[in-house]
Amino acid sequence: MENAPPRAVDLLVEGCDVVAFDRADTTLRDAAIAIEGGAIAWIGPAAEARTRFAPRERLDGRDRIAMPGLVDAHMHTGQQLLRGKIFELSRRTGIRNPIWKNYYIPFEGMLDEEEVRLSALLCYADLLSNGTTCFAEAGGPRPDIMGEAALEAGIRGVIALSTVDMGNGIPPSMMLSTDEALRRNVDLVERWKQKGQGLVTAALSLRQIMVCTTDLIRMMAEEARRLGAMLHTHLCEGSYEIDFALERFGKRPAEYLDSLGCIGPFLHAAHAIMLSQHEMDLLVDNDVSVAHCAFNNYAIGHPRVLEMLHKGVRLGLGTDGAAALGTMDMFQVARCGRIAQQCITGTSWHERFAVSGEMMLRATCAGGGRAMGLDIGTLEVGRRADIILLRADDPDHQPLYDPMFAAANTAVGRDVRTAIVDGRVVMKEREFTALDTERVAALLRERHPGLMHRFETEVA
Repeated sequence: MENAPPRAVDLLVEGCDVVAFDRADTTLRDAAIAIEGGAIAWIGPAAEARTRFAPRERLDGRDRIAMPGLVDAHMHTGQQLLRGKIFELSRRTGIRNPIWKNYYIPFEGMLDEEEVRLSALLCYADLLSNGTTCFAEAGGPRPDIMGEAALEAGIRGVIALSTVDMGNGIPPSMMLSTDEALRRNVDLVERWKQKGQGLVTAALSLRQIMVCTTDLIRMMAEEARRLGAMLHTHLCEGSYEIDFALERFGKRPAEYLDSLGCIGPFLHAAHAIMLSQHEMDLLVDNDVSVAHCAFNNYAIGHPRVLEMLHKGVRLGLGTDGAAALGTMDMFQVARCGRIAQQCITGTSWHERFAVSGEMMLRATCAGGGRAMGLDIGTLEVGRRADIILLRADDPDHQPLYDPMFAAANTAVGRDVRTAIVDGRVVMKEREFTALDTERVAALLRERHPGLMHRFETEVA
């Protein structure tokens, strides 16, 4: 109706260019996005929005590209304070392999509640400042503390408990009985259905097949089906895992999980680097989701990412946490994945454009949302309003002929100016609206030196 009064909405982002990453690959220039009740209510021309809506809050989107918030589909909250430490140790003393067992698990096992809280707040500030609005925790210590920190920061997340019930050399603080492991995982999922305020949920987690019993794996798969919950695990991450499965069970890792009823749409497989053809078929046929961690996976093998995308696997990208290779910038992860996949699947066969930057960035947004089973990852009416605004007025982006090209090929995390999660502005022009980053920085200065001393004493 032409004379209808303006519609009241919570937030209106005006004058931005929109890269929606929807099925139609929609891009709009000089557009607006209206948000109501935490969801996207309308997307269209900025000129029309000025008379159509009466927002309670306005955001100036001029010289900005609006796109879906990125999804980190596999990361380790509890390892944030290890950033750069393993590399520094390797230069001084050398390192023992496997790193995850000799360093990561012992470090997580020594963290007290306040150290986990500090690690989480620092991690989630890092994610948001680089444009990531949703994360999937692989499984770490004190997940309830992580969930509380996520709510404080205003980030969307799926938390999980590090779950280990067998194995040598595991710190006592990280070792659980099979019954306790199952109970604590189930209780965590059920508890955060109530506590998460629609923003934070919990997943079941199995660390790896080498440290989880057959009984636990079977029961966790049953609970994942009963609860309708995601089950997050590391899968086919290295040759040691394949040798373990073949020696113990006469099957490769994914085949072993399949024999226990642990392959299905509930399973979220991190890395999935060294899949056989049969294992690939198992993942495709059973709608298993995958997290590709581009910055470190290619040091291990040749992940068949492009094949997964062509076969419709729900594939997202992940950082693997700050301890892995330092950055939590998903734009850089996507770019690394594009270059590596081009080398593996395109250049060798003289196919120059086998994979594009747009394809890999889509995987971090829409792909990550699909992998998590969440209503995020694209800018469409009805979707949850997880949106980031990138600066587009820097010389590095000019001339801005195609906003999608700029987002996929020139933008990095530090170009993110504003982050909106579930319709709430949690960072505005690089300033956090809820999180006290000065307090986090002060706590880091106070606690980090002593923690590193304890860690070196522990792993020496």
